[in-house]
Amino acid sequence: MTDVAADTAVLKALRKVRQPQPLRNRELGLLLFAIAVSMGALVLSQLGQLGRIDAGVLIAEGVLAVLVLALHVVLRLRAPQADPFVVPIATLLTGLGIAMIYRLGLSLDECVGGARCVDPAGGTKQMIYTGISVVAAAALVWALGNYRVLFRYTYIFGFTGVLLLVLPFIPFLNGGGNAAVWISIGGINFQPGEIAKICLAIFFAGYLVRTRESLTSTGRRFLGFTFPRAREFGPLLVIWLVSMVIIVLQRDLGTGLLIFGMFVATLYVATGKTGWVLIGVLLAVGGAVAASYVLPYVRGRFDAWLGAFDPDLYDGTSFQLVNGIFGLAHGGLLGTGWGLGRPYLTPVSQSDYIIPSLGEEIGLVGVFAVLCLYLVFVARGLRIGMAGQDDFGRLLAVALSFTLALQVFIMVGGVTRLIPLTGLTTPFLAAGGSSLLANWFIVAIILRISDAVRQQPRAVIG
Repeated sequence: MTDVAADTAVLKALRKVRQPQPLRNRELGLLLFAIAVSMGALVLSQLGQLGRIDAGVLIAEGVLAVLVLALHVVLRLRAPQADPFVVPIATLLTGLGIAMIYRLGLSLDECVGGARCVDPAGGTKQMIYTGISVVAAAALVWALGNYRVLFRYTYIFGFTGVLLLVLPFIPFLNGGGNAAVWISIGGINFQPGEIAKICLAIFFAGYLVRTRESLTSTGRRFLGFTFPRAREFGPLLVIWLVSMVIIVLQRDLGTGLLIFGMFVATLYVATGKTGWVLIGVLLAVGGAVAASYVLPYVRGRFDAWLGAFDPDLYDGTSFQLVNGIFGLAHGGLLGTGWGLGRPYLTPVSQSDYIIPSLGEEIGLVGVFAVLCLYLVFVARGLRIGMAGQDDFGRLLAVALSFTLALQVFIMVGGVTRLIPLTGLTTPFLAAGGSSLLANWFIVAIILRISDAVRQQPRAVIG
């Protein structure tokens, strides 16, 4: 019997023992709170924009609540020891995103026109995407009895991730847009890079488990850091080159940085060498700076970042950035209130600029609360990984958690002018089905890892 089969048999035997489920009871209480807050945000949005309550939208939100509670039941049956905070946080973030996207859709009559207009059906679409994503996450939790089975297919996931990144270059699949990141099948647009990041996280974790001995056995000390030998740079350079190809060919600075950052973080956890991080940061900064001189669209992003309030740039590249900053300033500390601001004045306020949209209506305090939710989510994921005794599970949990953290940092840093803006989405909040589906898949995998970790002897997570 293989190790995976043996572990699966042990887990099944443990689950047959009827035990109290305090973790699931805690999760249920937090879920009810998350659902209540999401419902409240929708009601306030309707009152602020319409002056009345639309029962149909609340019924649709109620259906989503039932699906989330169904996921909770699946966890009781299949993963009773899974982390109790992950699903409630994901539910609350998704619910706040739905409320804001729906609220923006109510402002159609006030839109200036052109690129500034919002999608009036955005809220309905996001609800549909959420339902599909939650059902898919529940199915993955149910079907994936043991996450270690993913380790068997390390290189298949690596090949799949690369293939997904290549799909937008196929002429009859390309979904259009300035960046070659979308595919269109049957009139449905999808961003394969969102699923690719999960496949590549599995590949990085499996690959480093197999090769970390050679990466950690040797090195040279310099200025207090242990640097690897030159011939060990191969994997890092290959991933860096892949990231640069994405930036150049797909015109997608965000995805390139995200994939490279995920690999460097996983490499550091696998080897414990700070030198890898320093080299990775130098490569990332050097590549971004070089791209800003070679690629016009990257240069435009840097110009908008450095000279956002330059009158010559405001009518073009920095209009979106400056309007988002004005929206945050208008919101102040406590915000204008749900449905009472004007976030629709900023282009793509439902997706790229969902954080400024929220900031205008729930204020700095509300945005800080949202960032705290992300912080807790990432902290739970990292803690789950570090508590595990299985190297593959540890690296996979860290890779997925760090990826989400890096994505939030890149987006929030971009819209607040801390760093140049890139084309990523804010996890769980922003409009878009592919991003939402990928993030709920991450939720499912982290839940599976946390359940297995708690079943292991001496593994305790508070």
